[in-house]
Amino acid sequence: MFSTKNLSPRQLSAFTAFLIAFPIGTGFFIFENFWAGIVSLIVVFLLSFFLIAFVMELFIYRKIKLIYKFIYQTKASKREETYYKYILPRKSIEEVSEDVEKWAEQRREEIATLKNNEAYRKEFLQNLSHEFKTPIFAIQGYVDTLLDGAIDNPEVSKRFLENTAKNVNRMVNLMQDLDEITRLECGEQPLYKENFCIQDLIKDVFESLSIRTNQKNIKCSIKKGCEQPVTVFADKEKIRQVINNLTENATKYGKQNGTIVASIYSTDGQHVLIEFSDDGIGIAEEHIDRIFERFYRTDIGRSRDIGGTGIGLAICKHIVEAHNQIMHVRSKVDVGTTIGFTLQSKRGG
Repeated sequence: MFSTKNLSPRQLSAFTAFLIAFPIGTGFFIFENFWAGIVSLIVVFLLSFFLIAFVMELFIYRKIKLIYKFIYQTKASKREETYYKYILPRKSIEEVSEDVEKWAEQRREEIATLKNNEAYRKEFLQNLSHEFKTPIFAIQGYVDTLLDGAIDNPEVSKRFLENTAKNVNRMVNLMQDLDEITRLECGEQPLYKENFCIQDLIKDVFESLSIRTNQKNIKCSIKKGCEQPVTVFADKEKIRQVINNLTENATKYGKQNGTIVASIYSTDGQHVLIEFSDDGIGIAEEHIDRIFERFYRTDIGRSRDIGGTGIGLAICKHIVEAHNQIMHVRSKVDVGTTIGFTLQSKRGG
């Protein structure tokens, strides 16, 4: 069946002109003669065609081209101007409608993304302000107390200065973490990849953190069956930082007399999966998707009492993603947490 859905402007003009000319030509044919009907049909058709085409070009498709300029919002080159002038008007109204709908959908998605980013920005600034405000106010309180006379008491002044030093160190650590994550996000930290045994690195980190883990009598080990040396190709010191952060977190939120177990698996011959599991307090399901965000804390009060800057997992994620690999987490409240990441397998010669 004949359809006008995908007609070009010229085809649509010709079809409309024919609808006008045909009854006029038929009338001349019936009431006058055959040749009068043919001539009138041709004349009316041509006049109607050029008039309709002119009107469509002048009014309708100029508006359509204007819409396209708003959609693309870019300055067109001479070649693009020629394209828009001679090619674009050949699109049907339905095709233009589809383009506008696609553009509108893109705008809706962009607006939604901007709203989410704005909410994230506000939350980030709020958290950043709080992270700095807490140690600054503490330092101010200790200094004011010392100036008001407590400095004359050696025992009190020493305790206050020690607490002040702790808060200064907290601010220094926060600034260093912020600087590092900024450089990671901007790609300003190059990776120095090399082949190394991942089990040896894990053992080194476990040993370096043994004082902290021993305080809670937490046993750190490599899972049985995963002791066989596995070589990975990565930036050793950056991965050391990842393992260190994951082990520290597992220690902070681990239970007394608990365990931290590292597992290493060769997956597809090209990647290695490394996981760290603890039997600590776990993470509620509603928090799992956000634990890699900067300053995000599942329990604000408890987390700040335990310590840390709240950026450790975000740094881990950026380091792993800088290796073009991924991180994942599984957790259940009062059961424990497993956080893992992949690395590239050993690279040959």
